[in-house]
Amino acid sequence: MNVAAGLAANLARPIAPKGVICALLTSLTASLEPDLPRMVEHGRWLLDNGCDGLSMLGTTGEANSLSMKQRLGLLEGLVKAGLPASRMIPGVGAPSAGDATEYARHALGLGCGGQLLLPPFFYKNPPEDGLFAFYARVIEGVADARMRLYLYHIPQISAVPIPHSLVERLIGAFPGIVTGVKDSSGDWNYAETLLKRIPGLAVYCGSEIFLLPNLRAGGAGCISGTVNFTAPLAARVRDAARDRARDTEAESLRARLDGLRRAIESRPLIPALKALQAEITGKADWARVLPPFVQLSDAQRSELFVAIDALLPRGPGCRWTFAA
Repeated sequence: MNVAAGLAANLARPIAPKGVICALLTSLTASLEPDLPRMVEHGRWLLDNGCDGLSMLGTTGEANSLSMKQRLGLLEGLVKAGLPASRMIPGVGAPSAGDATEYARHALGLGCGGQLLLPPFFYKNPPEDGLFAFYARVIEGVADARMRLYLYHIPQISAVPIPHSLVERLIGAFPGIVTGVKDSSGDWNYAETLLKRIPGLAVYCGSEIFLLPNLRAGGAGCISGTVNFTAPLAARVRDAARDRARDTEAESLRARLDGLRRAIESRPLIPALKALQAEITGKADWARVLPPFVQLSDAQRSELFVAIDALLPRGPGCRWTFAA
């Protein structure tokens, strides 16, 4: 089947949420187990403050530092606690096709809206045929037409890029299953080229910096870790992007959003986001990270807060406010 027919098949059934998707942080207990109650509380706050969906167990969620048992239990726990599975696009990445298949099957069984799959990231410079075979093995292993797979392109971390030609091949071979791409490369040209070559593809950018141009070009939105902090402002950019009469407002909001993203990503990203959560909630243990990460130093944390204070006022308690 050709690419156009494959995308048409996707439109014939429900797909994962579009707009502002938060790549959810994994809160940790003192024994470095996922802290489900705290994650549920944060997930609810995100959904109540502008997020269209949640993507847990990805890069921001430190998934590849968790065991299989932890990953399966975490996702099941979030769903059982009442977070809406249909609004979830969990990461199911693993260098082993067998493990990735198990994660994807589990997510599908819980009713998740989609599955976000990295390329096999241990062996470098694989041929395109090898990457195709990996994805095909996972899809055929799950063997369920309800599967909605999103390819995760983050070559600066995985060191295994997903070329445009592979996206086209997979959509053609697995119509109605391969649905979109998350582009976390930081290279807008990659996403823009996808949108031009494959009209109708659900393309999510991995940073709010590209949220406005992506939406204007017909993209699906963003799946971003910094949305853990910027959700209310990112939602305002999303809403303004939907109305061309609000272009000036959208550009102004985008400038504020870009400033926040750059302030956070100029530090170690995951420790910085967890430091912000600890400050906002008053719960210092939010700052816990899994090895090989380490928490921000006192100096790094102070510099981060000064940078954020210069961009956002503080509201009641320590929560920064996006209302202005």
